[in-house]
Amino acid sequence: MPAICRDCLNQIEQSKRCTYCGSPRLKSHPELFDLTIAHMDCDAFYASVEKRDNPELADKPVIIGGGKRGVVSTACYVARIRGVRSAMPMFKALQLCPDAVVIKPRMSVYASVSRQIREMMDELTPVVEPLSLDEAFMDLSGTERLHGAPPAVMLARLVRRMKDELSLTGSIGLSHNKFLAKVASDLDKPRGFSVIGKAETAEFLHDKPVRLIWGIGPAAQESLDRVGIRTFADLLRWDQEALTARFGSMGYRLWHLARGQDKRRVSAHEPMKSISNETTFFEDTASIEILDGHLWRMSEKVADRAKAKGLAGRIVTLKLKQADHKVITRRVSLRDATQIADRIYRTARGLFDQVGDQGPYRLLGCGLSDLCTEDQADISGDLLDPGATRRSQAERATDDIRRRFGNDAIVKGRALR
Repeated sequence: MPAICRDCLNQIEQSKRCTYCGSPRLKSHPELFDLTIAHMDCDAFYASVEKRDNPELADKPVIIGGGKRGVVSTACYVARIRGVRSAMPMFKALQLCPDAVVIKPRMSVYASVSRQIREMMDELTPVVEPLSLDEAFMDLSGTERLHGAPPAVMLARLVRRMKDELSLTGSIGLSHNKFLAKVASDLDKPRGFSVIGKAETAEFLHDKPVRLIWGIGPAAQESLDRVGIRTFADLLRWDQEALTARFGSMGYRLWHLARGQDKRRVSAHEPMKSISNETTFFEDTASIEILDGHLWRMSEKVADRAKAKGLAGRIVTLKLKQADHKVITRRVSLRDATQIADRIYRTARGLFDQVGDQGPYRLLGCGLSDLCTEDQADISGDLLDPGATRRSQAERATDDIRRRFGNDAIVKGRALR
């Protein structure tokens, strides 16, 4: 059976240790050198970047997220062992892991590191489809002649480069379609390399829970539970017409995924549709001062992400969730696109002033959509706000100072509320 050493990258026959370097980190599979669709997922990306940049955090539980009223963005594996999970309320995470070091996200830093990883992936194949800053699909079909090595070897080389050059780790999933490649990348984290071949697909999926499917959240799982669908084996008992009649387009998709079928192509040109940030409060609040402070910080984060990606947006959206979980959404189209935090904030605050007296609120969010490249942003001045140009210039100057001296070098007063 073919195998590769994930340390020295030599191709060998299946063995307990590499015959070249003695490493036990081997990967063997009957279809190892035949599969070309991969998913790479960085391991606890934000937390790993923070540990890399601050070695004193190496053995400590690290949580990336907001304050007591925020939620967990990500957590290192030390914290995950204690039960901390992404999207968990911060108060609950700190109950499970009271000695955790909580760090506010540094999105501009993570975006910069993400671009370095993307450049490495682009060297393997022109067909890279990013899903977020820390994960992407790759189609390596036809690249063996270019690189002189099968895709599996090049993927092992990718994660070794990430470790050697960036001091970060990632997990690889390799299969014959996107659905199974993403499933595979979650099987053996961190530093995993998992393969799901065509021949084993049906057997592999048979007894797995349907929540393995990306996009099956609590609400969808509850709907499936009501008709007795909990595993892929349960799905296989339904014919296509019945599933589609019951669940619509989701049922059609489930019928195919139950058989390991996914015809979606890896697309290198899938555009980002929106940039947003939101927070769920530990306690519902109607305080205008508290909400305004959060709204400014969110506007900054959205602007930072837009600037990091060279994007801007023409539509600003405000999202509020009331105590009874009713969601209020307001949006407005701008005359020209923006990536300036001040303009995003002032627009979102104008939307908030229309509905802000309907609190208390449990969630607040804002975002940009109808995205375009930054060269189309903030072109014209605002005749109704002659100070906008001056504030925009001041923000650009602030960005330069933060890049040189750190994110906390300059902080607006309203961000301290």
